[in-house]
Amino acid sequence: MNTQLGAPSDARSLFAPEHAALMATLRSLTAADWGKETVPGWTVRDLAAHLLGDFYGRLARDRDGHQDGPGLAPGETLEAFIHRINQEWVDAHRRVSPVALTDTLDVIGGQVARFFEAADPGSPSLGVSWAGVDPAPMWLDSAREFTEFWTHRQQIRHAIGQDTDPDPRFLSVVLDTFMRALPHTLRQVTAPVGTQIQVRIQGPAGGSWTVTAIGDHWSLAEPDAGRPAALVGLDAETAWRLCTRGIQPDTALARARIDGDRELAEAACRIVSIVY
Repeated sequence: MNTQLGAPSDARSLFAPEHAALMATLRSLTAADWGKETVPGWTVRDLAAHLLGDFYGRLARDRDGHQDGPGLAPGETLEAFIHRINQEWVDAHRRVSPVALTDTLDVIGGQVARFFEAADPGSPSLGVSWAGVDPAPMWLDSAREFTEFWTHRQQIRHAIGQDTDPDPRFLSVVLDTFMRALPHTLRQVTAPVGTQIQVRIQGPAGGSWTVTAIGDHWSLAEPDAGRPAALVGLDAETAWRLCTRGIQPDTALARARIDGDRELAEAACRIVSIVY
């Protein structure tokens, strides 16, 4: 196990209620809502189609052992490959009506929730590039997948004029998972052994994460050693948007409360917890 990631978490029981929340949102949409922009270049319908592609991909690969599918083109990076196949899938599904898309998401998403509920959290699974681990333990891979489903639901909510879902059952796991990117974020930052950076996120879904310099890497597994060299205080909305690049680091830093070494704080705020 990669101990620099900190103690394992368990998102498995949250997939079913998260899926129910997604379906409630989609079934409440008006015809006009489906055409509203969620992220640059994608409408609500495009993002829903993308989620369906994620659902099918997980079941095909991990439940069914299906090996066929697109591969990297010569010289293509992982990030470019993922963006390309995502766009190809969305383009192909523009002929699918919102009603048919919603009904299919309901069925396949339920199967995905049951898959994760039965998964062994300690088994090896897909790599998580933004945490710097490949293969990753299933607990991290499943938590990463949960954060993606949750984030896309928020993007749909925002597109139709709703605020972020504040339910701490979901958001606390999302934030905890996102913070697992801190050691990889700081991999090129050199500091004396024992140097600590702490990120504190306010609110009922928040918490405190301390990353420690250990030789040539950083770790979330070390005990707190008193006053950190840098402390970054963020509100929950700023934190999750930063990690998904809904806002840029400069914006997050302008909203943050920073104590101690500013350069270390700025390095921590370069965190990205998605393929970007």
